[in-house]
Amino acid sequence: MTLPPDHPPVVAPQIGVLLVNLGTPDAPDAPSVRRYLAQFLSDRRVVEIPPILWQPILRGIILTTRPKKSAHAYAQVWTDDGSPLAAITRAQSAALQGVFGDAVQVAYAMRYGKPAIGSAIDALVATGCRRILIAPLYPQYCAATTATVVDAVGEHLKTLRWQPALRYLPPYHDDPAYIAALTASVEAGLAALDFTPDVLLASFHGMPERTLHLGDPYHCQCRKTARLLSEALDRPVEVAFQSRFGRAKWLEPATDTQLEAFGKAGKSVAVFAPGFSADCLETLEELAIRGKEQFAAAGGTRFAYLPCLNADAPGMAMIEALVRRELAGWL
Repeated sequence: MTLPPDHPPVVAPQIGVLLVNLGTPDAPDAPSVRRYLAQFLSDRRVVEIPPILWQPILRGIILTTRPKKSAHAYAQVWTDDGSPLAAITRAQSAALQGVFGDAVQVAYAMRYGKPAIGSAIDALVATGCRRILIAPLYPQYCAATTATVVDAVGEHLKTLRWQPALRYLPPYHDDPAYIAALTASVEAGLAALDFTPDVLLASFHGMPERTLHLGDPYHCQCRKTARLLSEALDRPVEVAFQSRFGRAKWLEPATDTQLEAFGKAGKSVAVFAPGFSADCLETLEELAIRGKEQFAAAGGTRFAYLPCLNADAPGMAMIEALVRRELAGWL
């Protein structure tokens, strides 16, 4: 069949895989952080206070005081490749490209900041992707992370006349591939230390306690991850929750208070963050730098931070296995 001269270009059908992570400012400066926080903290999934009450607080207090402090924290972990989170997610995407064959295109996006989910979907569609797997890189389901990715995808689909077929990577908190990758990563991290830690502390990102009572499975899934990992390592794994914000009661125990308690007790600690698929501000600055300082200030002497799965072999093998399973029937 001969196409008419004015017919739009026809591209061969492709399959898309879109890795999605939380997001990051464009630069470690106050204006960039302010733009990022304005988008992040305006998400109704992230802050569930009615906007009529929350927006004056956000615009009048938080966005005038917090960006400078956060920019200083970002500057401590910024690299030549930019934000660690963006650089690692980009590396994960690049490592997957070609793994599933020439018919599968792999891209990445950030829920907040750049590259935006909408622009990443548009780019995949432009290459001929009529089927796209959206892969939020959050092992444990949380409305403020996984659900808001689905929200953003849905909002963008409203703008498309020819919508692609979609699938979503489900949470994988208890998936054997995830637990195996965590086990290998933690064991390698421990083997590289010059001491044997008394405490192995899994620090998950915190959430307000009310989210648990509202039905969010996040707390239970974090606990299950730690239990399965403890069984695989054949040693106890303590659980704590970091990044508290505001006056609301958050999930406990808190990471900072736990580190202080272990420091006062003279216990050596190795802390890691299994809920993060890539190292970022919350791991490199909050745990590896500030956490160590809090531990030392309480009298602790032996502290180690173990990296996230990142784009290392165990983590990439896990992502490949999960994605390949979700692409079944499409490939």
